[in-house]
Amino acid sequence: MMTGEKPLEKMTVKELKEIALAIEGVQGVSAMKKEELLKTIKIARGIPLKKTREVSIASISDLKKKMALLRANKGELRERGESKTVSRLRRRINRLKKRTRKLARNVA
Repeated sequence: MMTGEKPLEKMTVKELKEIALAIEGVQGVSAMKKEELLKTIKIARGIPLKKTREVSIASISDLKKKMALLRANKGELRERGESKTVSRLRRRINRLKKRTRKLARNVA
């Protein structure tokens, strides 16, 4: 990467296409999407690709089932007036929600 050039991820598709067209042996640049352009340019420049983990959708549904159980438990505890335990469950449910969102981003 030249000095003064912005990171590849921040570039527009138009800018990436210009770079890809300058690389010899690359075909079909005009039909490529941004992710494909990034991959092609990084391979040509010898930049290591980020490894993405394959996440099963089953793990997301498992987390959602666990959240449903915790919510039911939270309701029972709220009726009994156990506010500290309710607070802990609320935080735990929020953490699980964040995990499901993160997993969903990795799948998409």
